[in-house]
Amino acid sequence: MSTQKLSNEKILITGATGSIARPVAKFLAKDNHVIGAARFSNPAFRKELDEAGVETVAIDLEANEIETIPEDVTRIIHYAYTRRPSGAFHEAIQVNAIGPGHVLKRCRSAKSALIVSAATLYSVHDDPAYVYREEDDIGFARAPWGPTSPVSKVTLEAVARFCAEAFDLRTTIVRPAVPYGCALDMVTTIIDAVASDQPVFCIHDPQPLSVIHIDDMAEQLAKLLDAATVPATILNWASDEVMTVQEIAGQVGDLLGKTPSFQASNPAGVAKGSVIDTTKVRAIVGPCQRTLRDSLPELVAARGFA
Repeated sequence: MSTQKLSNEKILITGATGSIARPVAKFLAKDNHVIGAARFSNPAFRKELDEAGVETVAIDLEANEIETIPEDVTRIIHYAYTRRPSGAFHEAIQVNAIGPGHVLKRCRSAKSALIVSAATLYSVHDDPAYVYREEDDIGFARAPWGPTSPVSKVTLEAVARFCAEAFDLRTTIVRPAVPYGCALDMVTTIIDAVASDQPVFCIHDPQPLSVIHIDDMAEQLAKLLDAATVPATILNWASDEVMTVQEIAGQVGDLLGKTPSFQASNPAGVAKGSVIDTTKVRAIVGPCQRTLRDSLPELVAARGFA
């Protein structure tokens, strides 16, 4: 188990109101000065972060309004992201790639930066169990639920790689698969569907997923930031556990005494699974401490369905 942690750092977290970034910001604020930057369109999230000891600052990446961000942060963790519909690709790239470039330029004296991309940028493989490696092709993928997402992640990585070299800013780019243990994530969506006797939506049957608990993610941040290099280090990010959507729903059904139903969309050009190779990240951060199979009873109870 990794005991390394960040302490006495001045850490910038962009997109701090997100379901993944918010618990990370609160976790890091226990031992660090954390600056949580976001638009803060929901005042409740800002209040939650303020009460956890996070210094909140309002920014707008689309308008390049980032003057509230201190230039002397020691670490950067970039989560900020917008999902836009078809017809808004240019606006999405402004927020998801160009905006982060300005942030990295402003904070270029930091010790290191962690850029959160996504495993959904990999070019589609027809085999749902295919294990995507960091060296595989990227960009040839569709995401009907967020048409701008794949291109946004590719352009984000390109900008981050440029900034690492242009500003001599040690950088790690991570491509997480499916986080769980958050207020809202893919697993909570499955739990809610089964509990309410609604069909569980899936891309394919079966749809295998690499997964990782949000607490494991938070505990691994220090080592990921210390692994940063110039040129940027690129890593998949997940535990070694793989479960299918169908298996997750089935276990939830067992806990609730329900039989899940499924609605598979099988859209063209969309990956049938999201399984990623974790060899490289495991060598850096060590093993994860939690499994989804063991965590599901607690996650179901947290949704009020115990």
